[in-house]
Amino acid sequence: MKLTDILTADQVVADLSGRGKRAVMEELCRPLVAGHPQLEIGKLMEVLVEREKLGSTGIADGIAIPHGKMVGLDTLLLSFGRSRAGVDFDSLDGKPAHLFFLVVAPDNSAGTHLKALARISRLLKSNAVRQQLMEATDAREIYEIIESQDEEF
Repeated sequence: MKLTDILTADQVVADLSGRGKRAVMEELCRPLVAGHPQLEIGKLMEVLVEREKLGSTGIADGIAIPHGKMVGLDTLLLSFGRSRAGVDFDSLDGKPAHLFFLVVAPDNSAGTHLKALARISRLLKSNAVRQQLMEATDAREIYEIIESQDEEF
């Protein structure tokens, strides 16, 4: 599975305006709801907020991967966002998060969910990739960077 099998250019937010954890997650939910009209942003947020209560999905190195599982969902959903200013996401290293992948999986799909999280982690492990994503001029360029790196794994 490649990230670009799930992620489309329309699901990339190049300049997140949210300044808090909740606002950023909501902003990342919008392109998913736009592409899947049967989804409700409130239900998606409920899943994500519940997962955050278990522990922050802000990992380190400016990365956060908010994620959760949703009853009634039939496919894995993915969006990406970038905040140049950074957002306090209660990250393990105490630093603001700048790069976000939001992952929502069907409640019965542990394998796919974990594969997506692992693939995102491998992609963002590279300092060079993180820097390219931060320097990209727009959503299209961000998507192209993810697409080209997706071929490497």
